[in-house]
Amino acid sequence: MSISDSDIRWMRLALEEAAGAARGGEAPVGAVVARGEELLARAHDERQRRADPTAHAEILALRAAGERLGDWRLDGCDLYVTLEPCPMCAGAAVMARIRRLVYGAANRKAGAVETHCRTLDVPTFNHRVEVLGGVEAEAASALLSAFFAQWRKKREDSQ
Repeated sequence: MSISDSDIRWMRLALEEAAGAARGGEAPVGAVVARGEELLARAHDERQRRADPTAHAEILALRAAGERLGDWRLDGCDLYVTLEPCPMCAGAAVMARIRRLVYGAANRKAGAVETHCRTLDVPTFNHRVEVLGGVEAEAASALLSAFFAQWRKKREDSQ
């Protein structure tokens, strides 16, 4: 599957969300749900602010898209996320019937699409999600690296 101009445009919007998360002290992960050329939802990680382990960018964006459409089935919708989803978020993409998942950086710690396991490839699931990884990966990785370097420095300085 090749990268389209739309893929780059939506991923750049997800990167804007990720940058906003970092400014707010959250892990810089952003997500966008689109249907064709229509933006349905955008979100970023809010685990710290909400004190909620499920407040990942993908989950928040999927919830908002479902609310906007008035349906939990997001048929024909694409999920763009700056970091390869974890098992929870990959499973949510399947359950939401997402058409395509497009992600930026590989998730070396908890990637459940291609890095550590292939959650979307379970043959008994009743829905298949197309996957395209590596879109704007360098920009997504740079945001994550800068954020966590700064976070580690603050942590060291406070000890």
